[in-house]
Amino acid sequence: MTSVFFLFRDSPERRRALASPPASPERYALAGLDQLRGRGFDASHNLERAHPPAWARLAGGSLKWALERAGGYGGDFATVLASLRRANRADVVFSTVDTVGIPAMLLGRAGRLRPPLVYVAIGLPERLERLRTERMRRLYASALASCAAVIAYSEHEAEVLREWVERHGARARVEFVPYGVDVDRFRPGAEELDGDDVVAVGADPHRDFVLLVAAARRMPETSFRIVTTADHARALTPLPSNVAVEVDLPFEDMRARLSSARVVALPVRENSYSGATTVLLQAMALAKPIVVTRTRAIATGYGLVDGENCRLVAPGDDEAFERALAGLLRDVEQARALGATARATVERDLGWERYVERLQEALLAAAAAPIVPAPPA
Repeated sequence: MTSVFFLFRDSPERRRALASPPASPERYALAGLDQLRGRGFDASHNLERAHPPAWARLAGGSLKWALERAGGYGGDFATVLASLRRANRADVVFSTVDTVGIPAMLLGRAGRLRPPLVYVAIGLPERLERLRTERMRRLYASALASCAAVIAYSEHEAEVLREWVERHGARARVEFVPYGVDVDRFRPGAEELDGDDVVAVGADPHRDFVLLVAAARRMPETSFRIVTTADHARALTPLPSNVAVEVDLPFEDMRARLSSARVVALPVRENSYSGATTVLLQAMALAKPIVVTRTRAIATGYGLVDGENCRLVAPGDDEAFERALAGLLRDVEQARALGATARATVERDLGWERYVERLQEALLAAAAAPIVPAPPA
């Protein structure tokens, strides 16, 4: 039995998911932990403690301070240090996000984290741009090269990372793995058209809700609902009367808002990793007509075709976004056809089980591969 140790970012959402019963919707946030257990993996994780012990917080804070003072970019060293002993007993370590991935790869580079590391990068190019010295760039390139695999959910991000590592004197195994959606949990239902005209959902910092509100001001007869974080909500005031905002909804309430929308709107600012990918796939599985920004993160790799399974709009173009929304609200048959094709797309290529299969392949390959010493920084 292959043992895999999950490194999660410590957040209320992740802890709620871990505390919820098996098969509950919140556990969707656990990056395949349950499904890998079902496939025979011995899977454990780093959030079994309420918080890292004092020694780990002190040591982690010192490491982060020293690294950033030298021109590097830190992360949650405390959480990783506190779980290092348990991680070192695993056959492979799986880091699900950069907050813990960066400390894990640097500790692996230093020989403190011994098992092979599979690192999921989510916005790593933007973090690497914040490195202030060439010495730090070479250290991070070497640390990425020491990983058994670096996984990106964006084909564009994977390409950028490969080029960045090579530019700084190393070579890393970077793989694009399309994210997935549970097509059984996200299935069209009877409540399909009982809600708002336009619903937008998202918490990531690249969501362009300001653009959506600008479009909503020109569509006063259309009802809009934005489901997001308190930080995003504070940046949107004052709002027109046709826009409602809800913050920090539970998973099932978020799903209900998506399911009851006539059209789903996903405006995003240009970046390397986010095209509202998780919510996009959920809305596609619900057979929703979707207007989404064509960021480089989703331009390739997810089978999106403008006018066939979604409407794609250039970043920052609020007028084009408005026209796409108005067209789908006006033409019910086109909207229904777009949603049906979206559902077929995720059923064919982007289901959650297919994502877990790809993840399983990467973890097994990492566990079986000989450990190669990292090149010098």
